[in-house]
Amino acid sequence: MAIAHINIGSNIGDRLALLGEAVPAVERELGVEAEVSAVVESEPWGFDSPNMFLNIGVNVEVGDLAPLELLYRLQAAQRSVDDSSHRKADGSYADRRVDIDLIALGEAVVDTAELTLPHPRMAQRDFVLRPMMELLPEWRHPISGLTAGEMLGRVV
Repeated sequence: MAIAHINIGSNIGDRLALLGEAVPAVERELGVEAEVSAVVESEPWGFDSPNMFLNIGVNVEVGDLAPLELLYRLQAAQRSVDDSSHRKADGSYADRRVDIDLIALGEAVVDTAELTLPHPRMAQRDFVLRPMMELLPEWRHPISGLTAGEMLGRVV
Protein backbone atom coordinates (compact mmCIF):
# COMPACT_ATOMS: atom_id res chain seq x y z
CA MET A 1 0.00 0.00 0.00
CA ALA A 2 1.39 3.41 -1.02
CA ILE A 3 2.29 5.89 1.70
CA ALA A 4 1.84 9.56 0.93
CA HIS A 5 4.03 12.00 2.81
CA ILE A 6 2.43 15.41 3.27
CA ASN A 7 3.74 18.59 4.85
CA ILE A 8 1.35 20.98 6.58
CA GLY A 9 2.43 24.48 7.54
CA SER A 10 0.99 27.63 9.09
CA ASN A 11 2.50 31.03 9.84
CA ILE A 12 -0.45 33.26 10.78
CA GLY A 13 -3.33 32.93 13.19
CA ASP A 14 -3.31 30.28 15.90
CA ARG A 15 -0.75 28.17 14.06
CA LEU A 16 -0.89 25.14 16.32
CA ALA A 17 -4.69 25.06 16.34
CA LEU A 18 -4.74 25.38 12.54
CA LEU A 19 -2.38 22.43 12.19
CA GLY A 20 -4.71 20.61 14.56
CA GLU A 21 -7.63 21.36 12.22
CA ALA A 22 -5.74 20.40 9.06
CA VAL A 23 -4.83 16.85 10.11
CA PRO A 24 -8.45 15.72 10.69
CA ALA A 25 -9.46 17.50 7.47
CA VAL A 26 -6.93 15.34 5.58
CA GLU A 27 -8.12 12.22 7.42
CA ARG A 28 -11.77 12.96 6.57
CA GLU A 29 -11.03 13.73 2.94
CA LEU A 30 -9.01 10.55 2.47
CA GLY A 31 -10.90 8.29 4.88
CA VAL A 32 -7.70 7.28 6.65
CA GLU A 33 -5.87 7.77 9.93
CA ALA A 34 -2.70 9.84 9.78
CA GLU A 35 0.67 9.44 11.43
CA VAL A 36 1.94 12.88 12.48
CA SER A 37 5.47 14.12 13.21
CA ALA A 38 6.63 16.50 15.89
CA VAL A 39 6.14 20.20 15.14
CA VAL A 40 9.03 22.06 13.51
CA GLU A 41 9.34 25.86 13.67
CA SER A 42 11.12 27.58 10.81
CA GLU A 43 11.66 30.86 9.03
CA PRO A 44 9.53 31.55 5.94
CA TRP A 45 11.05 30.00 2.83
CA GLY A 46 10.99 31.83 -0.49
CA PHE A 47 9.59 35.11 0.83
CA ASP A 48 10.11 37.69 3.57
CA SER A 49 7.78 37.71 6.56
CA PRO A 50 8.19 38.35 10.27
CA ASN A 51 5.88 35.37 10.93
CA MET A 52 7.57 32.05 11.73
CA PHE A 53 6.09 28.83 10.37
CA LEU A 54 5.04 25.76 12.26
CA ASN A 55 5.21 22.63 10.11
CA ILE A 56 4.37 18.97 10.57
CA GLY A 57 4.87 15.92 8.43
CA VAL A 58 1.93 13.58 7.91
CA ASN A 59 1.95 10.04 6.54
CA VAL A 60 -1.21 8.41 5.20
CA GLU A 61 -1.76 5.10 3.45
CA VAL A 62 -3.59 5.83 0.21
CA GLY A 63 -3.88 2.43 -1.44
CA ASP A 64 -4.09 2.77 -5.20
CA LEU A 65 -5.37 6.35 -5.21
CA ALA A 66 -4.03 8.12 -8.31
CA PRO A 67 -1.56 10.94 -7.59
CA LEU A 68 -3.74 13.69 -9.12
CA GLU A 69 -6.82 12.49 -7.24
CA LEU A 70 -4.77 12.58 -4.04
CA LEU A 71 -3.66 16.12 -4.85
CA TYR A 72 -7.26 17.23 -5.46
CA ARG A 73 -8.41 15.71 -2.17
CA LEU A 74 -5.58 17.40 -0.27
CA GLN A 75 -6.51 20.71 -1.90
CA ALA A 76 -10.12 20.17 -0.77
CA ALA A 77 -8.91 19.46 2.78
CA GLN A 78 -6.85 22.66 2.70
CA ARG A 79 -9.80 24.74 1.46
CA SER A 80 -11.99 23.31 4.24
CA VAL A 81 -9.61 24.83 6.81
CA ASP A 82 -8.52 27.95 4.91
CA ASP A 83 -9.66 28.99 1.46
CA SER A 84 -7.46 32.11 1.19
CA SER A 85 -4.79 32.39 -1.50
CA HIS A 86 -1.18 31.49 -0.73
CA ARG A 87 0.09 33.82 -3.40
CA LYS A 88 0.16 37.58 -3.80
CA ALA A 89 -1.16 39.23 -6.96
CA ASP A 90 2.35 39.10 -8.47
CA GLY A 91 2.55 35.31 -7.92
CA SER A 92 5.00 35.44 -5.00
CA TYR A 93 4.41 33.54 -1.75
CA ALA A 94 2.25 35.08 0.97
CA ASP A 95 1.65 34.38 4.66
CA ARG A 96 -0.83 31.55 5.12
CA ARG A 97 -3.06 30.10 7.76
CA VAL A 98 -2.70 26.57 6.36
CA ASP A 99 -0.70 25.11 3.51
CA ILE A 100 -0.94 21.40 2.68
CA ASP A 101 1.72 20.08 0.29
CA LEU A 102 2.06 16.59 -1.15
CA ILE A 103 5.76 15.80 -0.84
CA ALA A 104 6.05 12.17 -1.95
CA LEU A 105 3.89 9.19 -2.83
CA GLY A 106 5.91 6.06 -2.19
CA GLU A 107 8.39 5.67 -5.04
CA ALA A 108 6.19 7.46 -7.58
CA VAL A 109 7.77 9.91 -9.99
CA VAL A 110 5.27 12.31 -11.55
CA ASP A 111 6.05 15.31 -13.74
CA THR A 112 2.97 17.05 -15.09
CA ALA A 113 1.77 20.64 -15.31
CA GLU A 114 -0.32 20.09 -12.16
CA LEU A 115 1.91 17.89 -10.04
CA THR A 116 5.58 17.03 -9.62
CA LEU A 117 6.56 14.16 -7.30
CA PRO A 118 8.62 13.97 -5.31
CA HIS A 119 8.16 17.66 -4.51
CA PRO A 120 10.75 19.52 -6.61
CA ARG A 121 12.05 21.70 -3.75
CA MET A 122 11.87 19.23 -0.88
CA ALA A 123 15.66 18.77 -0.76
CA GLN A 124 16.08 22.51 -0.04
CA ARG A 125 13.62 22.69 2.86
CA ASP A 126 14.67 21.56 6.32
CA PHE A 127 11.08 22.01 7.56
CA VAL A 128 10.05 19.28 5.10
CA LEU A 129 13.04 16.99 5.61
CA ARG A 130 13.08 16.94 9.43
CA PRO A 131 9.50 15.63 9.78
CA MET A 132 10.03 13.25 6.87
CA MET A 133 13.20 11.91 8.48
CA GLU A 134 11.19 11.25 11.66
CA LEU A 135 8.32 9.46 9.91
CA LEU A 136 10.06 7.81 6.94
CA PRO A 137 13.74 7.42 7.84
CA GLU A 138 14.32 4.62 5.30
CA TRP A 139 12.51 6.29 2.35
CA ARG A 140 14.78 7.11 -0.56
CA HIS A 141 14.16 9.75 -3.19
CA PRO A 142 13.39 7.72 -6.33
CA ILE A 143 15.62 9.94 -8.51
CA SER A 144 18.54 10.98 -6.26
CA GLY A 145 18.52 7.85 -4.09
CA LEU A 146 19.02 9.98 -0.97
CA THR A 147 17.14 9.61 2.30
CA ALA A 148 15.56 12.64 3.99
CA GLY A 149 18.43 12.58 6.50
CA GLU A 150 21.03 12.62 3.74
CA MET A 151 19.26 15.49 2.00
CA LEU A 152 19.01 17.36 5.32
CA GLY A 153 22.76 16.98 5.78
CA ARG A 154 23.20 18.94 2.56
CA VAL A 155 20.83 21.74 3.63
CA VAL A 156 22.14 22.50 7.09
